[in-house]
Amino acid sequence: MQLWVGLGNPGPRYALHRHNVGFMALDVIADMHGFGPVQTRFQGWTQEGRIGGHKVLLLKPATFMNESGRSVGEAMRFYKLGLDALTVFHDELDLAPFKVKVKQGGGTAGHNGLRSIDQHCGADFRRVRIGIGHPGHKDRVTGHVLGNFAKVEQDDLAAMLGAIGAEAEWLAKGDDVRFMNDVALRMQG
Repeated sequence: MQLWVGLGNPGPRYALHRHNVGFMALDVIADMHGFGPVQTRFQGWTQEGRIGGHKVLLLKPATFMNESGRSVGEAMRFYKLGLDALTVFHDELDLAPFKVKVKQGGGTAGHNGLRSIDQHCGADFRRVRIGIGHPGHKDRVTGHVLGNFAKVEQDDLAAMLGAIGAEAEWLAKGDDVRFMNDVALRMQG
């Protein structure tokens, strides 16, 4: 089984924040791949399903971003999963808006959700980095990250989330390069 975690903050007031793009990605994957009903477990919301021939558990921690690792750690211990089974979808300031990159391990770049998962589980997990762009000055980062996607960004956001959902089988198979290439191709179309 693979554990795919989307990072975000719970509650309607955060739903469209750039910081919640990890939650959005999981919602689209669940819809496109016919995942089961939402269950409340592991201090979050889970959905079980299959992508291709691979069993995947989707988890959206309800702990607020800074405590995401508590939820992720609980799920990993319950299923006795190693870090090789963990994929985390999160917003990335250092990528242009709507660019999607996958990498194994690495630092947290000031992302509190990643920092929490590092502390609870270790750092060597796969990350699906979803670009939200940098506002240009560090004093504007919090407002940018915790701000809603702009109206003019909605079409690109929908296209990117759709591309992630449509190409998710490559992630499930472990072909990160094909996933990134096919998402990028869909975004050009």
